[in-house]
Amino acid sequence: MTVDHLVVRRDRPVPRLGATRVTAMDVLVIGTGGREHALVRALAADPGVDTVHAAPGNPGMAALARIHDVDPMDGAEVAALARDLGVGLVVIGPEAPLVAGVADAIRAIDIPCFGPSAEAARLEGSKAFAKEVMTAAGVPTARAQVCSTPDEVAAALDAYGPPYVVKDDGLAAGKGVVVTDDRGLAADHAQACERVVVEEYLDGPEVSLFGLCSWNEADGATVYPLLPAQDFKRIHDGDSGPNTGGMGAYTPLTWAPDDLVDEVLRTVLQPTVDEMARRGTPFAGLLYAGLALTFRGVRVVEFNARFGDPETQVLLPLLDSPLSPLLLGAATGTLADVPPPIWKPGGAVTVVMASKGYPETSSKGDVIVGTEALSDDPAAHVIHAGTALADGHLVTAGGRVLSVTAVGTDVADARARAYEGVATISFPGAQWRADIAAGR
Repeated sequence: MTVDHLVVRRDRPVPRLGATRVTAMDVLVIGTGGREHALVRALAADPGVDTVHAAPGNPGMAALARIHDVDPMDGAEVAALARDLGVGLVVIGPEAPLVAGVADAIRAIDIPCFGPSAEAARLEGSKAFAKEVMTAAGVPTARAQVCSTPDEVAAALDAYGPPYVVKDDGLAAGKGVVVTDDRGLAADHAQACERVVVEEYLDGPEVSLFGLCSWNEADGATVYPLLPAQDFKRIHDGDSGPNTGGMGAYTPLTWAPDDLVDEVLRTVLQPTVDEMARRGTPFAGLLYAGLALTFRGVRVVEFNARFGDPETQVLLPLLDSPLSPLLLGAATGTLADVPPPIWKPGGAVTVVMASKGYPETSSKGDVIVGTEALSDDPAAHVIHAGTALADGHLVTAGGRVLSVTAVGTDVADARARAYEGVATISFPGAQWRADIAAGR
């Protein structure tokens, strides 16, 4: 990549503390999944963080953080916990609490919170709203129509033709999108949703690019892009089967254009946050741009308002800067005062292991064995997502159960290490893709 803050640098020490603070602080991470475990892991290794708290957390986080029982959707309850713990920063992982306004409740008691307001989180909470913002900001994206009736859906399907792309307008945990050549299946999906966005199909490889964002009245919006990553959304090898929340990811993308980050920052991320500020709802937190690299150029597939899962699991192990100054800078509008991210050389790969029946259903209570084999592995580690403890055993408790994340000299080396780790773990009905980062 050509932009300075994406070049691996060893010519100066990694900054330990940002301009936003001078002493170590406690941090509270909200969520239960793999993304939150990855955030907890990075914050626990941060020299500027004293104690990490997680709520509700999971067994993997419990090894690194103090766990608290809280309803992540209850803003008042989360804010009260943050106040009682005396934390200096709250990090909200999942999208649902953000859309519900939990970040607003925390900021209302003057505690910095990493995560956008409910108004700004509409970029993920409503695909129709995201399209409206993109149009106003001149962001390149697919042509689309918002539909609320069967007749509107039929007209849109006819207008764009196959492959048909139908998206639930609201949150759907990564599974609200149908891409199919079967018109009947597309129409059925639309009928099952209250409102949908029907859009033209974008042909080309998909890439995820995250931007850390902050805003203040004096400086406007600051955006620090992270490394591009690629995730694998469908359940089976060869991108077959239904969509999932994500079955694996890798970074860096050595095959991507050298100017990709510069282009996306200039044409997508910066115009979007500028437009949000113009509307009086500035975006502060993590703006996730899901992109298609088409023959016509970069096009936005979707926006999310938080760290992606499983991309976060591969990005954070390669981050050579402490995480907390970046998150706190975004939360307090002082990101421009924090040095941009610096990245380690090499590659990272994560492979998700899912429960029997996922994504249609999930099997709970199945005993998981073998995770301890990676506890002392410097190159690979286990990230918990849908796990729980029962009678002293680690068991499955969701669709995406856990993932094995590995780093290596390059993506191929990391991939080999990740699959070596997967081979040590088992539980009844476990399923995973064998082609994550294949050939990269």
